[in-house]
Amino acid sequence: MRKLTPLVLIALVTLLSACSVVAMPAPATSVPASAPTPLPTRLLPTRTPAVSPLDHAKFGTVERNITYCTSDGIALTLDMHYPKAMSRPAPILVYVHGGSWSSGDKNDWHGMVDVPELLSRGYLVASVDYRHAPEWKFPTQLEDVKCAIRFLRASAARFNLAPNRIGAWGHSAGGHLVSMLGTTDVGAGFEGPNGYLDQSSRVQAVVDLCGRADLIAMPADKAMSVFGVTDNSVHLLEHASPVTFVTPDDPPFLILHGDKDTVVPPGVSQEFYDRLQAAGVPAKLVMVKNADHNFSPVDGAMSPSREEITKLIAGFFDEHLRQP
Repeated sequence: MRKLTPLVLIALVTLLSACSVVAMPAPATSVPASAPTPLPTRLLPTRTPAVSPLDHAKFGTVERNITYCTSDGIALTLDMHYPKAMSRPAPILVYVHGGSWSSGDKNDWHGMVDVPELLSRGYLVASVDYRHAPEWKFPTQLEDVKCAIRFLRASAARFNLAPNRIGAWGHSAGGHLVSMLGTTDVGAGFEGPNGYLDQSSRVQAVVDLCGRADLIAMPADKAMSVFGVTDNSVHLLEHASPVTFVTPDDPPFLILHGDKDTVVPPGVSQEFYDRLQAAGVPAKLVMVKNADHNFSPVDGAMSPSREEITKLIAGFFDEHLRQP
């Protein structure tokens, strides 16, 4: 073999060095091999829900007959009441009307009397219609109301609402329905087949105004017309009762009941309160003196007055839905 001259050796070394530089891997100062692959920005968790630009033209107005679900070809609607000013995202309160599950509508005065005070505190307020008995037997009414909650949660950006700060209040049958919202989750079997089933129907605070939390002793004619059951179907009425589903993870409750109520015995609310307390659920019971089922005075002045009841409701929601 012919020996290489010094000049040739130098040239060869230079060529090999250049090649090694080209083949060298990228420096290890970029991302260590053990580091996790960064998630795309659109998949990163966010602290607050997406919001739409605030439509100031809606402040202080009511947007009526918004379809929240459609069932059996029937459009189920709610009214959205906007405060004169609101944070973003804002907590929302949902009113469910009474009427023995068979009458009434979202303009029921029992709830509307509270709305101005709640709006003045910056809450969005939605009042909800649902299908009535006897044409639609229970649990249709609860399925509809649960669908409304899921719709609102899915529409958080549209309404600039806080999906994890939803409160509900209702009178009489509405008190029963909002109490079921507070005590039942998907495992109870009341979600129904319609709308936004990827969302939760749970709420974060409940005000029950003289609702029937235990259905066992309800009048037989109402048990038949609403629930389609007879006296020998007690287990079905138990399954429709909020007291049956009380668990420690239920949201805070405020229960108000007239001590002269002849439609729903005051002892029903006392029993419900006792169950909540025993489970460790934050709960308060206010027996309204000299008040009938409609919170009208009987045999003297009511205490607290209806105006004071509104303040109690608003203060309760402030305590549990306002961010610290």
